[in-house]
Amino acid sequence: MPRDAQGNDVTADAAAVQAFDHAMDGFLRYRADLPRRLEAVLAGDPEFCLGHVLRGCLALTAFHAGRLPAARAALASAERLAPGATARERAHVAALAALVAGENDRALDLWDEVLAAHPRDLLAFRLHHFHAFWRGRPDRMLAGAGRVAPGWSAAVPGWGGVLACRAFAHEECGDHAAAEAHGRAALALDPGNLWAAHAVAHVMEMQGRREEGIGFLDGLETHWEGGNNLLHHLWWHRAMFHLERREFDRVLDLYDRRFRDLAAPLTAAAPDFYMDLQNAISILFRLGLRGVPAGARWAELADHAEARIGDCLSPFTLVHGALALAAAGREAAGERLLDAMRAAAASPAGGTAGLVLRESGIAVAEAALRHGRGDFAGAVAAMRPVLGAMHGMGGSHAQQDVLEQLFLDAAMRAGDADAVRLLLARVAGRHPVPPAQRIAYAAAERMVH
Repeated sequence: MPRDAQGNDVTADAAAVQAFDHAMDGFLRYRADLPRRLEAVLAGDPEFCLGHVLRGCLALTAFHAGRLPAARAALASAERLAPGATARERAHVAALAALVAGENDRALDLWDEVLAAHPRDLLAFRLHHFHAFWRGRPDRMLAGAGRVAPGWSAAVPGWGGVLACRAFAHEECGDHAAAEAHGRAALALDPGNLWAAHAVAHVMEMQGRREEGIGFLDGLETHWEGGNNLLHHLWWHRAMFHLERREFDRVLDLYDRRFRDLAAPLTAAAPDFYMDLQNAISILFRLGLRGVPAGARWAELADHAEARIGDCLSPFTLVHGALALAAAGREAAGERLLDAMRAAAASPAGGTAGLVLRESGIAVAEAALRHGRGDFAGAVAAMRPVLGAMHGMGGSHAQQDVLEQLFLDAAMRAGDADAVRLLLARVAGRHPVPPAQRIAYAAAERMVH
């Protein structure tokens, strides 16, 4: 039986397995040509069970309801072929079925089982890392990376990707020294490792190394050719460094020419890609809190948020959509967004996303809309009970920070000093840079001290 590049038995012919390895390399390294690589996997062997699993799982990483039919079709093909596949491959089929049903927590459990028996299963490892992140479970990211590490070495293809994931997991769990060490080790193997660059950029953001962060990303950019939309997120990180330095013109320049250039091929191909919308909305909101006008930029983002009402696969994107609709003054659309979120949360088919909406998403979206219409006390009241549950929507510390800024600004405008102290204590307990040295928190620190 053929084996993949990591030594796992695969039920397919050798050429299809080679194409699968090539696609996995593209997935791990965030290559823009991944769709073409994926097509080649099934072109040579349409009866390749794991190839259909890969197709279905990648469709769902877009967090877009429009991709669900493709995922369901891939699942149907994989289930038809599962009886002739290995036990490992059948477990992947079960994980895809869980994802299609919206049961992301169940999928994580299944990948844990796969990795316990097959620590070099790169597909299970990377999907586990991805979905644990978007479930707000960095502890599971770190546990997964640590569990498989003894089975890996530099001699195994994909080691740099494992290192990058270990780096990001350590960063999100607060071990910045280990994070940077793993990230730089991955970059030493491949300076074009986007996920490793991303992990180290996060470390620098958390430690307030702003000038160094700008230089770090600038020095790596020559290695990023062929990357996918993660490039936009890396440029967003650079903009975040400039924002802390109050270089607002530079932030807007990066917005217009880098991570929200509507004419750029990556953006034009998927103008409502979830992470791109998160990048754009969060940076404009942060700028708005500093009194920097966005001009016509909000309207474009609000159009996408309004068009996606009813698509509740990504609670974190939905609350960003609420920020955009509020900033654009689209109160009726904002109420329709809330209604759709409530319906998804109440649906028996809501799955993991429905649970997250109930736990925090609806309340945060309501707070965003109240903030937008000047009801600051109402925004604080809506959001205060769920501050401790927001992590369940996923997103990094740097990304979640925009929601904390939303609450803080509402509390300050409402004159609620207790709420301001609550938020400052929450942030100070996690972020090594004191609030007084961060642009969004310095005024609040002065208000209560």
